[in-house]
Amino acid sequence: MTASNFIWYELLTSDPDAAQIFYRDVVGYTIIPSVNPDLDYRMWALGKVVLGGMMEIPEKAAKMGMPPTWVGYLGVDEVTDAVNAVVAAGGQVRMPSMTIANIGRMAMVTDPQGAPFYVMRPNHGGAFTSFGTELGQCGWNELHTSDGEAAKDFYVKHCGWTLDAPLDMGPMGKYHLFSIDGTPSGGMMTNPQVPHPMWVFYLNVEDINAAKARVEEGGGTVIMGPQEVPGGQWVINGIDPQGAFFGLVAPK
Repeated sequence: MTASNFIWYELLTSDPDAAQIFYRDVVGYTIIPSVNPDLDYRMWALGKVVLGGMMEIPEKAAKMGMPPTWVGYLGVDEVTDAVNAVVAAGGQVRMPSMTIANIGRMAMVTDPQGAPFYVMRPNHGGAFTSFGTELGQCGWNELHTSDGEAAKDFYVKHCGWTLDAPLDMGPMGKYHLFSIDGTPSGGMMTNPQVPHPMWVFYLNVEDINAAKARVEEGGGTVIMGPQEVPGGQWVINGIDPQGAFFGLVAPK
């Protein structure tokens, strides 16, 4: 995999109807209903920004114990090559490669530490609006893993990302900042407190304190923050009512 950008974000949840209400109230999303009569796949939108999609955890995955989770899509040139590279590096295949008409080809894999993500070659070559600075977009991608040092090496090698100067977090180790195509895009850290390695995606909101209140009013749990981060922004980490980890980020 080379030059892999986050092109889409997807919430896999145990209760799409309840999750739809929660993120509508917290972030302001509207829902674009499913156009597929055989699959209830809804999309998140805020104004002209389409962030990604949402669906119920597939029955097979739910029986295997997959928890509600946000999963990111990385754009790749060739899905089979990307999957083979992940497996050769010690990762695993969660969903074999498949082609969806008019959408593209994709697979779900995990990195060597177990954090899931999709690799995808979309049919269209246009710009994606999932990551950026606009309200509703994902503004930051953060990996919580069992081995931050190994994880950074994996993504640099296989995704073509570049590392920026890390932040020293004292006893917690280093926070490895990375850029994609020259754009600061996220960070990686060793975090033994999470139940399993995962990507946490920070959604852009207008005001962090007001958003925190909406999270709690909606039945979610704030587990960290509000906290100021380098650059002057404020963040919180939370768990939605179904159990999916998420982040929110707002200007100073």
